Amino acid sequence: MSPTAADVLIAGAGPSGLLLALELCRHGLRLRLVDARSGPSPLSRALVVHARTLELLDRHGLAEAFVARGELVRGGAMRRHGRVVATVPLGRIGAGLSPYPFLLMLSQDQTESLLRDALAGYGVAVEWNTALLDLTQDANGVTATLQAPGGAPATARAAYLAGCDGASSAVRKALGIGFPGGTYEQTFFVADTVTEGLPPDPQAGRQLQISLAPRTFNAFFPMPGGRTRIIGLLPAGTSPDAATFADVQPALEAAEHIRVQSVSWFSTYRVHHRVADHFRQGRAFLVGDAGHIHSPAGGQGMNTGMGDAVNLGWKLAAALRPAAPAEALLATYEAERLPFARQLVATTDRAFTGATRASAWASFVRSQLAPRLLPLALRLPVFRRRLFRIISQVAIAYPDSPLSKGRTPAASGGDRLPWTADRYPAIRPAGWHLLHVGPAPAAAAWAHARQLPATQVTPAPGETPGTVYLVRPDGYLGLVAAAFSEPEFAAYARQWLGL
Repeated sequence: MSPTAADVLIAGAGPSGLLLALELCRHGLRLRLVDARSGPSPLSRALVVHARTLELLDRHGLAEAFVARGELVRGGAMRRHGRVVATVPLGRIGAGLSPYPFLLMLSQDQTESLLRDALAGYGVAVEWNTALLDLTQDANGVTATLQAPGGAPATARAAYLAGCDGASSAVRKALGIGFPGGTYEQTFFVADTVTEGLPPDPQAGRQLQISLAPRTFNAFFPMPGGRTRIIGLLPAGTSPDAATFADVQPALEAAEHIRVQSVSWFSTYRVHHRVADHFRQGRAFLVGDAGHIHSPAGGQGMNTGMGDAVNLGWKLAAALRPAAPAEALLATYEAERLPFARQLVATTDRAFTGATRASAWASFVRSQLAPRLLPLALRLPVFRRRLFRIISQVAIAYPDSPLSKGRTPAASGGDRLPWTADRYPAIRPAGWHLLHVGPAPAAAAWAHARQLPATQVTPAPGETPGTVYLVRPDGYLGLVAAAFSEPEFAAYARQWLGL
């Protein structure tokens, strides 16, 4: 390879590409970040940043900046005939499970802005107006053909290529990877507004509100700055290509007893559900929407792409070290993220269909059963914790990954590191970490001899003193043991850390 080549070429500077770039910078890699667009998008697009994403951002010192700029959702409300008929508490629904036990509203343009600012601290900038036209691979790297404005196509060389370039991914098409799935029949509108008539709960503040009308669907999401995002079904007979907010405003305001004062963004869209056949081909990888798209139910899309980026980033960095098991490590990216993407598409499909189906039974469930049963269920701590774990993505685990070894009553290999207040600060530095519950001098000595950080932590629920975790750079558990065994840990370190 040329000495001026990048370690990794990233195509696409949305949230996934930007966070992947940050991960690579964190590990000291050289990269290029290109995007075919003319510059940052001013559109708000994705709106939810979940707890697991904030935990991953905390490793870059960014979580608090995200929280400070966003809007915390304190509660949810169900509406019928223009009035609130039931409320559900959401404020600290994940208390004890995460340092970020809440739902954060922050628009995608603000997310991207914060990530670009962090990248600038590493001296990395997006190369806008630079489209990927084609690529070829060989045993040592990838050669991409790039087109910048005002010049002839030029080639760029990198050890690896990451396609973070969205649902119409040029990387995926160049690789010839299939993208099977389908499109739902409904057409939706989305509008970022200033709206009157959605009074906040006196105790909870501004709420996420969902209308339970029998034959339609409207949702209202609080945004920073007092704005409200409205999502709803486009009225029958309205052309999606020519629709404006004026086409939906009269019926919306009459049905919901609201008044929309201003609109800063309006668009229509149809929802797709697709997962690529593979997330990897040779030295090229698909990340985020390039590999999977699905309904917006639960606000999972952007967060899933950012999770892809973190999962891939540390593995690319490790694979470029001389003693690393590069092929085996890189194979775990698809092994871990593709099954999760397929499961997520199936789950959001069921939720989306239930929320929008026009059948009599679905209408009865939305308008009659949900307002009665959901508030009661959310009063149960076990239900609240389960709901938070699923939606916030803290429940994502990789039990079947080759990287996942060992089991105790409290945790298994592939789980996210169980949270206590002293753990997440300990794993902020890049790399693998050894954590031991209570004193474990033999484990600490073994780790120090291999220049691995070792930290004693307090027990989480269900843990016993002596438990030892070898924690991956993304905060998931690699090796779990009820007691330290040097042969077991040494064998794992030889296999996966190259030590």
